[in-house]
Amino acid sequence: MRRASAGIAEQHAAMERLRAAARDADAIVFTGMGSSYDACYSPVTQLASQGVRTSMVDSAELLHFRLASVGAGTLLVAVSQSGESAELVRLADALASRPATAQPTLVSVTNGTDNTLARAASIALDTRAGEEHGPSTMTFAAALVALCAVAGDGDGTAAAADSMDNMLTTPDEDAADLAGWFGDRSVLALLGRGCARAAAEMGALTLKEAAQLPAESLQTAQFRHGPLELAGPHLAAMVFATEPRTRHLDMGLAGELVAAGSPVLVVSQDGAAPDGARGLAVGPLGTGIAPAVAILPAQLLAWRLAAERGRTPGEFSIAAKVTTRE
Repeated sequence: MRRASAGIAEQHAAMERLRAAARDADAIVFTGMGSSYDACYSPVTQLASQGVRTSMVDSAELLHFRLASVGAGTLLVAVSQSGESAELVRLADALASRPATAQPTLVSVTNGTDNTLARAASIALDTRAGEEHGPSTMTFAAALVALCAVAGDGDGTAAAADSMDNMLTTPDEDAADLAGWFGDRSVLALLGRGCARAAAEMGALTLKEAAQLPAESLQTAQFRHGPLELAGPHLAAMVFATEPRTRHLDMGLAGELVAAGSPVLVVSQDGAAPDGARGLAVGPLGTGIAPAVAILPAQLLAWRLAAERGRTPGEFSIAAKVTTRE
């Protein structure tokens, strides 16, 4: 995260061009796949709350069904750790085939710039995540740093990195404790709103990849619309309550889950939690960068469960680090 922050500062000229393009844009669209898509929840929420017309759509849906909505006045921010994911490459090709007057301003956010997507972009940002194997933990955090800067909120990285350091002083013990909290349950729900959805979505993805646990991520309010019937001793829930404006709603749902018999972990700024639930504090962080820290318990749990299940965390048996086919 510190390396990504320093890298954004060094890419001053590219950031200035991006800000100018954003001022002239009719709409801003964020796109990506997997963890890169999950990270987009943060800047989209931040910009929309400022009154900026912005949205997000995964690159496959955009490529095959919604590309006509992207025009010359669109600022398209494409996020990809490798810059070689099949959908992003095909999307860049489709846009390049248009007349110059119909092409959006394409911004790439990738780990390094020696890749297909960055070469196709009008503005290429390097997250400086560095080499990574297995689930996208480093690249997710670094992408959030870059995307917060895109949204005009790049000042909280140092505090977030310090908080992450503090939360990782005893990772083995903390991972074992989280595994004990989860027990032998087969259902885990990760719930978040606003920017916190980045942590919930990416946390569930990491648990699926690393531990082969079919974890479910939902927008917290959506959980009431049907999935609440899952509440009970067989369901564990992580509630990411780092958004101040909906904190009381998140705490209310967490309390109801506890009352139904579910083990609940609430991740918030100050570590508060309803009676019977566990609380974990990330510290007084900006809501945009908070998911980079809030996701840590999900990552630690995935690491421990993978080891307990005889898997090597970070090794893929079916999927690949870079998805090069649709």
